[in-house]
Amino acid sequence: MERLIKIRCENNNSELYVKPGTSLLDLLDIVHIKNKYRFIAAYVNNKSKDLNYLIYEHLSVKFIDATHFEGARVYHRSLFFVLYKAVYDLYPECVLKIKHSVARGFYFEVEGLKMTADAPAEIKERMDEIVRQDVPILRDVYYLDEAKEIYRQSGFNDKLRLLDTRQHLYVTINQMANVYGYFYGTLAPSTGYVDVFDIRRFYDGFCLCVPKRNNPLELEEVGERDKLFDVFKLHKEWIEILDVSDIGSLNTMILRRQTGDLIKIGEAFQEKMFAQLADIIYEKNGEGVKVILISGPSSSGKTTFSKRLNIQLRVFGLKPVILSMDNYFVNREDTPLDEKGKHDYESVDALDRELFNANLNALIRGEEVEIPKFDFHDGKRYMDGTKLRLSEKSVIIIEGIHALNPILTSDVPDKNKFKIYVSALTSLSMDHLSRISTTDNRLLRRIVRDSKYRNHTALQTLQRWGSVRRGEEKNVFPFQDEADYMFNSALFYEISVLKRYAEPLLLEVPDTAEEYSEAKRLLSMLDFFLPIDDAEIPPTSMIREFIGHSSFDY
Repeated sequence: MERLIKIRCENNNSELYVKPGTSLLDLLDIVHIKNKYRFIAAYVNNKSKDLNYLIYEHLSVKFIDATHFEGARVYHRSLFFVLYKAVYDLYPECVLKIKHSVARGFYFEVEGLKMTADAPAEIKERMDEIVRQDVPILRDVYYLDEAKEIYRQSGFNDKLRLLDTRQHLYVTINQMANVYGYFYGTLAPSTGYVDVFDIRRFYDGFCLCVPKRNNPLELEEVGERDKLFDVFKLHKEWIEILDVSDIGSLNTMILRRQTGDLIKIGEAFQEKMFAQLADIIYEKNGEGVKVILISGPSSSGKTTFSKRLNIQLRVFGLKPVILSMDNYFVNREDTPLDEKGKHDYESVDALDRELFNANLNALIRGEEVEIPKFDFHDGKRYMDGTKLRLSEKSVIIIEGIHALNPILTSDVPDKNKFKIYVSALTSLSMDHLSRISTTDNRLLRRIVRDSKYRNHTALQTLQRWGSVRRGEEKNVFPFQDEADYMFNSALFYEISVLKRYAEPLLLEVPDTAEEYSEAKRLLSMLDFFLPIDDAEIPPTSMIREFIGHSSFDY
């Protein structure tokens, strides 16, 4: 009697039996799940798998589409592969470099290509042809020497550096017709799955426009982000000068025992950025700026940023004063409710904006103000006699998620405000075709910090991360263009430092949890990094906020 495999399908809570060797694509034909959008991948026992995956054991399956966060990543990776083949077919002597995300799309350059007005349309047309042909995207495992030869023939020197510094007996490689690559994660089974995209001219290169998460049939709106783009460009150019633009290059320097120099250079560059920013604020203070507003997404290092900026401003003779927005919460009974009927403390309406603006304007005029306090236990605001008056050289530093929202300080004249956006804008890449998400950098920081200071497991942090991201999308990212200055808090060497802290925490995530796939993905990424010991990292470093032993009080 032929052995059958028991499958539990989570999408419709059904159980069925299939023959060994049945693919997930075949399984989809059997279960007939109704879904608004086409499935692009699946979770198999809480691990992300492509739809060509063959079933040989009892397992649980959950099919996902591009509205799922992992489904969206599968869509993007697959588009990168289609883009690579299109560029390879059109301009075989040129090199595609996917640089970073920007303006809800992905910025890329084609090195060696003479830019013309027709280039975006040419690339788009070739990509459309590849999508219409529905070319299979294959995945196979090769011996290390075989993989190196494939990469050598493809001109992937960046991937070769990575293989040389992180050697494994077997290497997984993806194939699409006559081109090879590896994109560090699950891909669609064929090119026909990624038919919604566009290519547009963008700054010195191009933008790959991708579908909306909430509606994968429509493209995200792409607008110019001059300040954000300039920050990315500055750091990209800088690390390319240092020859550490990808993990293989960084690992090579670690193997050469040059980590001390890497740390010193990274910290010196960031210190230079702080000094330049303080110089700008000093000039603005002479023109009437009294309020410095700082915002950014979770785990961007805003607290350390504020403290280091405080020090730099004092070097210029200014006298910074920290004003906490927490003191301006409305009483708990007046706090707005979210869609689930719970108190929404992240809403800008949870703050007494009228009092906040009145206090700021009074301080700007040189008046003495009694500052409120907030009792989080009782949910009440109170006064305890704390008073504040600004001197001629004083500036107020205010840090919070709503700091760049114009509504928060709508009554304060623009001439008195200077707004700063802080984020960990990761400049390091896996290789030319695979970027490291700035979100992943921040997530690793948060996992390490939450474990060290909040007694949270990696699983608990991963479970909360979706909610954190939704809050950022609502309260932080829409207002980043309000900033007068953008500061990149990422250190190019930091993931190698976070590795030794994050890996044991991620290994504790059980395979019974849905977040197991995310933990495995992060572990797979960290596996490519050689570790860096933190002994030489100074106590004022941005990364100390997350790994500990900072000289600042938090």
